[in-house]
Amino acid sequence: MHVTIFHNPACSNSRSALALLRERGIEPQIVEYLRTPPSAEQLAGLIAAMGITPRELLRSKEPLYAELGLDDAKWTDAQLIAQMVWHPVLMNRPIVQTPHGTRLCRPGELVLDLLGPAQA
Repeated sequence: MHVTIFHNPACSNSRSALALLRERGIEPQIVEYLRTPPSAEQLAGLIAAMGITPRELLRSKEPLYAELGLDDAKWTDAQLIAQMVWHPVLMNRPIVQTPHGTRLCRPGELVLDLLGPAQA
C-alpha cells in the first residue's frame, strides 16, 4: 500500500500517526513539509481530497497566523493556500494519503481510518 505522510517530526500528532503506520508494517513516503513544502497545486489537491477548506487547514494558534491577519475574511482560498506554501508552518499536520483517502490526522489515531480492515 502506498502511503504518504506530510510530517513534522516536532509534532506529537505527526509522530503518533507515523508510529501507528510503522506498527502496522507500513513504511510511508515521508514528506517533511517544512523543508519541502507542497506546491500550491499539490496543496489545493490535498485540501480537495480531504473535503475541507484552506482555512480549515490553517494553524490558527501559530503566531504567524495572527501576525499576517489570516483570521480576516478578506483572504481568498487561493491566497490562504499561497500563505501556507510560503509559510508551511501555517499548515496543520499530519496529512496522510492512502489508497483509502486523504485526511488531516489530528489526533494521530485518525490515521487508522485510512487503512484497510486488514491493517487497521
